[in-house]
Amino acid sequence: MTLSATFLGTSGAVPTVERNTSALHVRREGEAFLFDVGEGTQRQMMRYGTGFDVDAVFVSHVHGDHVFGLPGLVQTLDFNDRDRPLDVYTPRGTGAELRDLVTAIGATPSFRLDVHEVSAGETVLERDAYGIETFRTDHRTNSVGYALVEDDRKGRFDRERAEELGVPVGPKFSELHAGNAVELDDGTVVRPEQVVGDPRPGRTLVYTGDTRPTDATVAAAEDADLLVHDATFTDADAERARQTAHSTGGEAGRIAREAGAKRLALTHISSRYGGAVGALKADAADEHDGETILAHDGLTIDVPYR
Repeated sequence: MTLSATFLGTSGAVPTVERNTSALHVRREGEAFLFDVGEGTQRQMMRYGTGFDVDAVFVSHVHGDHVFGLPGLVQTLDFNDRDRPLDVYTPRGTGAELRDLVTAIGATPSFRLDVHEVSAGETVLERDAYGIETFRTDHRTNSVGYALVEDDRKGRFDRERAEELGVPVGPKFSELHAGNAVELDDGTVVRPEQVVGDPRPGRTLVYTGDTRPTDATVAAAEDADLLVHDATFTDADAERARQTAHSTGGEAGRIAREAGAKRLALTHISSRYGGAVGALKADAADEHDGETILAHDGLTIDVPYR
């Protein structure tokens, strides 16, 4: 079951030659989502081969470097004859602004654009095997982060043990794996716990958007497989990070460590550093015990099962 994240834009508020403004494409098997849609996102989607078949868009906040790409993307989807609705999730109180942005030049798409205002602590999208939840972030406007959280998977079925217990190959295997006891021809009852292992954890992918470090992020990213965190500044520019409500590399690393996140991806890198971003990654790696990745445009991170 594929779960991957492709970074379409990893710059801070100002794009650079190497980095576009914020956008993250996440694919889970047959579904695709965008987290933020900075200016030029649709070109990045073509450049890095994600395709335009997006099921939903999740906006962390409505600063321009996170939403200016939405009108162009909607227009392209319209040109491509999209006929199914597009769900866009945005923080509470910003829905009207987002609708006005999309329709600013008087164009209305032929498909339905459903804008949903969300607050922290909600499950905003729920599927059979996973959900997308919101959590509180700390920026200079209404903002939320998003966590894609999979359900636990069934434990492994021990076929050899089942056969040893006399369970015939066939439908009773499925019954046991589904959690139901089965009765054999001789009256013996075989229980699921005799042949099915412990539940196996699903995967968790967390995206903060722009934020100061928060306890809510630690809670949302507890034991996460991948945490994508704001790391706009180096620790040397910590005061600037506080003034602008962003995080430093070291602060992102500390959040990842406290959460027990397996991997940390740093994004929203300030243009002031150009290509000299080694110190930013080093600041985070000094704090985080797991793998630390300095994201760049076009990077795809696969999130495997444990």
